[in-house]
Amino acid sequence: MAAEERAPHHDARYQLADLVRARKAELDLSYEKLAVRCVDPETGTQTVKSSWLHRLATYLPVQAPDLPALRGLAAGLDVPLGRVQDAAGAQFFGIDVVWSASGDARALVERADRMTAEQREQLMRLLDTFTQ
Repeated sequence: MAAEERAPHHDARYQLADLVRARKAELDLSYEKLAVRCVDPETGTQTVKSSWLHRLATYLPVQAPDLPALRGLAAGLDVPLGRVQDAAGAQFFGIDVVWSASGDARALVERADRMTAEQREQLMRLLDTFTQ
């Protein structure tokens, strides 16, 4: 069985591995090219190696990433840091973040974080009209 086809263990958690696998495929990147993209925006250093990414994505044991590695992964995968943190927390520590059954609440929060203070205030007024 090829490494890419390795089946995950039935009682283990693989949220971060699955995120890496999915984004790697969507971005059409090799492990080497993905690793090069994983640069912590705060330090400017590459935070993960291609071998670590490969082990993670093929469900082999890896050390849990630290915060700089998570920031680098978010940059490399081109996803919000919160998404990577949630996946890592779930996989390595069994922490499940529940925003809403549909996932809409998380999407709203992520979008609101990109708005100006005035736009957020307008959005809150709009939401108030729907929920009264």
